[in-house]
Amino acid sequence: MFWPLQQDVIGNKELDILVDFIRKTKRFTQFEKVREFEDAYSAWLGCRHSVFVNSGSSANLLIIYACAEKFGWQPGDEVIVPALTWPTTVTPVMQAGLKPVFVDANLHDLSMDYDHLASRITNKTRAIFLVHILGFPADIARVKAIIGDRDIVLLEDTCETQGGFYGDARVGTFGLASSFSFYWGHHMTTVEGGMLCTDDEDLYKLFLLKRSHGLARELPPRYHAEIHAQYPDIDFAFLFLTDGFNFRNTEFAAVLGLSQLPKLDSFIDARNRNYRRFLAMCRKHEEHLLVIDRPGISSFVLPFIMRDAARRKPLQHFVREHGIESRPLISGNLLRQPFLAKYYEPDQFPNADFLHTHAFYIGNNQFVDDAKLDVLEDLLDRAFV
Repeated sequence: MFWPLQQDVIGNKELDILVDFIRKTKRFTQFEKVREFEDAYSAWLGCRHSVFVNSGSSANLLIIYACAEKFGWQPGDEVIVPALTWPTTVTPVMQAGLKPVFVDANLHDLSMDYDHLASRITNKTRAIFLVHILGFPADIARVKAIIGDRDIVLLEDTCETQGGFYGDARVGTFGLASSFSFYWGHHMTTVEGGMLCTDDEDLYKLFLLKRSHGLARELPPRYHAEIHAQYPDIDFAFLFLTDGFNFRNTEFAAVLGLSQLPKLDSFIDARNRNYRRFLAMCRKHEEHLLVIDRPGISSFVLPFIMRDAARRKPLQHFVREHGIESRPLISGNLLRQPFLAKYYEPDQFPNADFLHTHAFYIGNNQFVDDAKLDVLEDLLDRAFV
């Protein structure tokens, strides 16, 4: 048996749709299919605006740069970020000249330690970049209560928890803006790709501009006449309203997204079904394993969190010997990575350190079936005999 970390969810039907599109279309760069995918995604998520880009990492970068422009953030202003996350939740903050302020993880939903979060807010805090980790929705109500009436922007990195719920609404709809990833091993895929989502019209306009060099023509047509009148001496087709990037995606990717989006909820149901069985097998060994069971999940992976660090490597090696790939919990405590080590004070991040030394995960997706789960259950029973 081989159980990989990730499996490509692009099937023959999607490939046929893509091939048919290629044969019938001459425009492959961002165009009508991108807009169609954005509209469909907004309807699925329950937001006003979606902007398709080339990755979830680019989505995070655009969120930070657009918010910095919208709110007039200055170099040295602070954005609170988690110690347990993927690097590109943090690096946009640094690249924009802002100061990342790190918060420890918690062991209940793997997001921020909420007490630590409250203690890290200062008069320079401009935003909290909340990450929904590995399919587990963070405690949004608690974060909003911590913010209270302070002028602090809530942003959501939802790349690993697409389709998760907090109460009756999907995560990614609670902050001013949110990011999603369609990397090939995520809940759905456009091979490479990401989405920014917001209900804020001004931020939406900045996303569109900054996605494509700052070009005015990227805005919806309803804004064109007014802008043209403001700058009559500049060719509107080459009018740049702000600084920007080239984070556009392609019509190919949008076609794949449109073909996958109708299946997304069924993919999530399968992942969650697998996770429920995984919980049941782990609960047999709770003297050895910490178990995370939260409402509203959209399972991303199957995490093993050992109570005893000495058992992590033997279990990881044991399952690997039987064909099951594994990896650290994201990248462990991100602050142990060389490029962030200057921010690291061990006594401030005990939970992130605990997860760094005690945890790993294996893959989960709709291709994980009962036969694989039977093997895993047997391996765990043997490992913890």
